[in-house]
Amino acid sequence: PPNDVLSMILINFLRAVLHMLFMAVTVVPWALAVVIAAPFLSSTRIYWMCAGWLKLSVSAGTVILGIRNQVIGYENLPVGTTAPAVLLVKHQSLWETFSMAALMPHPLAFVFKKELLKVPFFGWAMGRMDMIHIDRADGARAFVKVVQQGQRLLDQGTWVIMFPEGTRIARGQQGNYKTGGTRLAVATATPVVPIAVASARCWPRKSFLLRPGLVDISIGKPIPSVGREPDELMREVETWIEAEMRRLDPEAYVTDTRS
Repeated sequence: PPNDVLSMILINFLRAVLHMLFMAVTVVPWALAVVIAAPFLSSTRIYWMCAGWLKLSVSAGTVILGIRNQVIGYENLPVGTTAPAVLLVKHQSLWETFSMAALMPHPLAFVFKKELLKVPFFGWAMGRMDMIHIDRADGARAFVKVVQQGQRLLDQGTWVIMFPEGTRIARGQQGNYKTGGTRLAVATATPVVPIAVASARCWPRKSFLLRPGLVDISIGKPIPSVGREPDELMREVETWIEAEMRRLDPEAYVTDTRS
């Protein structure tokens, strides 16, 4: 009935507001604690301190929003404290940005625009972590920085995570897979780990109406990068992720017209 639908929309809207308020209230003291503690702690300790807030936000999302992660393929992750990996992740919502840090056993280094460092509290805390922030105005020099910093981070056991489509993609859609992640992997002789995430059925792109449900996350087997070309390697990553997305969320692709 229409009234039931409207009631559910209102409930989900209120849940989303409550979750946003929870994150806004908790990020302030957490970020201030990170900024104060940063001069006295190692970069790894600072990372796990920040990851604690991300885990808290994901847990709050489960309690408040009714969104739960269902992960398969943990056994595919590289084993060893310094085993390197470049994670290439399907991007549909903000949810996986938080969940990857909450789920992964290694510190992660995101590659992001330096403008994010200006965001009050959240950006200030990010600036204290050992991440890869780039200035896109630098052009080709920006990628040189990614490789230099990426190699250093990978050597110390930090995994680099990138979203090859570059932006959030609507449910059932496929973006343009860019080769930045595979270029880094080839340059550093690091295996890539493809990850499919069906988050948009709970958290649609550019929508504030979130829905309770399961977010399926599938971790693929590492793909060696030695001797590969970035374009060809990314095509393999893209093929695996998009095929896995259709397996995880088949109803989103009922009108798929790929040849």
